Amino acid sequence: MPEPQRVYLETYGCQMNVNDSEVVAAILKQHGFVITHEASGADVILVNTCSVRGNAEQRVLGRLDYFRQLKKKTPSLVIGVLGCMAERMKEQLFDKNNAIDLVVGPDSYRLLPVLIHRSKEERGVMHTLLSQQENYEDILPERLSSGGISAFVTIMRGCNNYCAYCVVPYVRGRERSRNPQTIIAEVKDLVSKGYKEVTLLGQNVNSYRWEDPSGKTLTFAGLLGLVAEVNPLLRVRFATSHPKDLSDDILQVMAGYANICKSIHLPLQSGSDAVLRKMNRGYSSEEYMKRIEAVYSIVPGCTVTTDIIAGFCGETEEDHQATLNIMRRAGYDYAYMFKYNPRPGTYAAEHYPDDVPDEVKTRRLNEIIALQQELSEKNKQAEKGKIVEVLVEGPSKKSPDEFSGRTSQNRVVVFPRGNSRPGDYVNVLITGYTPATLTGVIR
Repeated sequence: MPEPQRVYLETYGCQMNVNDSEVVAAILKQHGFVITHEASGADVILVNTCSVRGNAEQRVLGRLDYFRQLKKKTPSLVIGVLGCMAERMKEQLFDKNNAIDLVVGPDSYRLLPVLIHRSKEERGVMHTLLSQQENYEDILPERLSSGGISAFVTIMRGCNNYCAYCVVPYVRGRERSRNPQTIIAEVKDLVSKGYKEVTLLGQNVNSYRWEDPSGKTLTFAGLLGLVAEVNPLLRVRFATSHPKDLSDDILQVMAGYANICKSIHLPLQSGSDAVLRKMNRGYSSEEYMKRIEAVYSIVPGCTVTTDIIAGFCGETEEDHQATLNIMRRAGYDYAYMFKYNPRPGTYAAEHYPDDVPDEVKTRRLNEIIALQQELSEKNKQAEKGKIVEVLVEGPSKKSPDEFSGRTSQNRVVVFPRGNSRPGDYVNVLITGYTPATLTGVIR
């Protein structure tokens, strides 16, 4: 019998890419491949990629240059590019790096065992056809992290929103929801293996919709309740929400189950109505704020995080100030903040001039970051003296004598470990904070 092929998987980008790599690992293991955690010595290197921002692609291209050096030493090494960059760039990847053997889009992972074998005979193997059905719902992902505490569960794939700046619909295809029975089965399997937390994933989880053969429809609110009922000790999170689809019934389900985490990621992108229309976001700034107010009213104690883009096409100083105003009103716990970067193939890149000077983008981004730091510090300050429940994840980055974990509100807490173990729920008295975390002691 020949030795099994050793595959090294490296993942860039969002949580869905992490889960996709776990699906890839499961498919390859089913076909006799062995997953290795070291690139050196691997027979196959697969890089699962992100195209949301240009710097993410540049990081991948730089990493592929390093893998090309490995291939010079081991010519039989197969190097493959998976995911969003594969779908966006296709054959251009072969031109950029002559060591790449394989380019495979996110809906073609079932074919990987065959494509890998083909690539040993011919260079330039590519499969990037998008599907309207593929959900990988019959595959139990191979969990690649060693923690065994938190896991991602993809409930839907693709996106129908076509925001002007976003490449996702073009590289992940149209929206399709997964059979709820397979979702519940996957969650039950995780519980049986000792996992304490799941995060339900989708480009827009709020629009999850499944119709059974009898015509009965299950919405995201219904699915969220079903997952929460699998085990009352299992924490349930979800990402990402779209403001136009975050309905009151979803919030009411969140409020009705203690194990559904009280944290929502609700991307704003801009506080200007003119910019939001140009972005094709589907809501106004006031409609967005009504959703924020509903979150705080229906789910007391819930935190909200967001995404913000500085310097989108045509953004004026007045538009920028409108964004800062919404930030103050929303009181975000955390934000992912970026300068606008045109992505090839998007509506904005093809129809709008990138007309905000880079120095203006940088200044506006710095003002957004400074304000968010104030908001985050204010929120942390308000936690001092409270006792919060923390799911212990493992040792902190700075000391083996300390553990870190997260609250229901997704705040990171660092504390002396005492007798606690990863996977435990502990009550922690918050005594202070750093720019990145809360600090405290077990009570």
